[in-house]
Amino acid sequence: MSDYLTISDALDALRDNKITATELVQDAFAAADAVDSELGIYLARFDEQALAAAAEADRIYAAGDPAGALLGIPLGIKDIISTLEGETTAQSLVLDREWGAAIGDAVVTARLRAAGGVITGKLTTMEYATGVPDPTKPFPIPKNPWNTDYWTGGSSSGTGSGVASGAILGGLGTDTGGSIRIPAAFCGISGLKATFGRVPKSGCVPLGYSLDNIGPMARSARDCALMLNVLAGYDASDPCAAEQPVEDYVAGLTGDLSGLTIGLDRLALVYADRDPAIDPAIDAAVKALTALGAKVVDVTLPLWDELSAATRITSRSEAFAYHAPDLQSRWDDYFEATRQGVGAAVAFSGADYVQAQRVRRVGQKALAALFETVDLVITPTSSVAGWSLDELGSMTERFLAMHTGYFNAVGNPALVVPMGFNDIGLPLSLQVVGRPFDETTVLRAGDAFQRVSDFHLAVPPMMSSVAVA
Repeated sequence: MSDYLTISDALDALRDNKITATELVQDAFAAADAVDSELGIYLARFDEQALAAAAEADRIYAAGDPAGALLGIPLGIKDIISTLEGETTAQSLVLDREWGAAIGDAVVTARLRAAGGVITGKLTTMEYATGVPDPTKPFPIPKNPWNTDYWTGGSSSGTGSGVASGAILGGLGTDTGGSIRIPAAFCGISGLKATFGRVPKSGCVPLGYSLDNIGPMARSARDCALMLNVLAGYDASDPCAAEQPVEDYVAGLTGDLSGLTIGLDRLALVYADRDPAIDPAIDAAVKALTALGAKVVDVTLPLWDELSAATRITSRSEAFAYHAPDLQSRWDDYFEATRQGVGAAVAFSGADYVQAQRVRRVGQKALAALFETVDLVITPTSSVAGWSLDELGSMTERFLAMHTGYFNAVGNPALVVPMGFNDIGLPLSLQVVGRPFDETTVLRAGDAFQRVSDFHLAVPPMMSSVAVA
């Protein structure tokens, strides 16, 4: 596969007349045609509409006025986010297929479209953005492009495999406990959960009202910054949207980390069955960050177990509040993992939910105190590089290996970037966390690391024979 472009590369090529938007979209569809039947990227493709949008982008480029920040870039939308072109299913038999018709474009979809992004289709997810695949249901089983015996991670599965395979250059995921960051980590790409409230989520099927985030997934931190420039900002339609100033996140990518203090928590005791490649990869990342000017110090994230538990209690309780009527009347239509996960909320009382919110507030204060001593915190995104599809039947304990839900409880921004590979060639991932609404510093660190490493530019071996771009 030649010229495996980042969004930034593609925009440069478009502006320099080295490629057209139509060619970009055709190449993306060619990649999808080659591998989608195996990887399970799309639930619906919008070929006709996408090619028409690409032709309009080409007209604008030819006229010499390419104002859109993402003009001509092929982008996919996770299928819990509404679009004009087709229905939103949440990859479920349960959701009313008319749900999205009354919405049209979600706010984030409309913002991507207004910036010239070309919407290529709706991407696979786990049912209602939770759990794991269910082979008894009539939906694709997402597979990892680095090894198709392995899962992509979830729940933004199609966005992860779509970017990694070149079927899209970027896309939207959602993150309630790690659903952007885990598939980004497992598929070897970059993904950003911004601060809670930074990106409006109206027009998105909810999972956990006080935890849900919509965010960018792409090959590089720079690509995530380009997308966040478009996605971020208050919208009155979302009661959780924050009225906070939005910066130019791309302008903050200096490549220099001088003066920053970064706290490292290896989370070595969280999950016993740790991939032996994790710690050497972290050591190499620390060396790179230090060479870029940062000071790296050891830290311990406060109340790890308590905040991780608060995320689980909150997510399951809020999801149960949404799904309880349908669970009673359409139990068998739900995925088995959805029934188990959401149904587990019956074990929690109202007092448990209230206590979880109290823990979240205490945790936010404790983490803010830590951030008085450091500018960023880094951790492994996961203690494992992934699980085989055969292992997905029993996931409860394995979810402890994914170090993401803590940051949903507190709401801080968290970026994941590739940091190497394990001994069977599966990607490893570094998580970079910042202060609330300081996505600029988070993205600056991720981008600086990627300027001195090339893990994010690696192409899955299965794509080597796919000639696009």
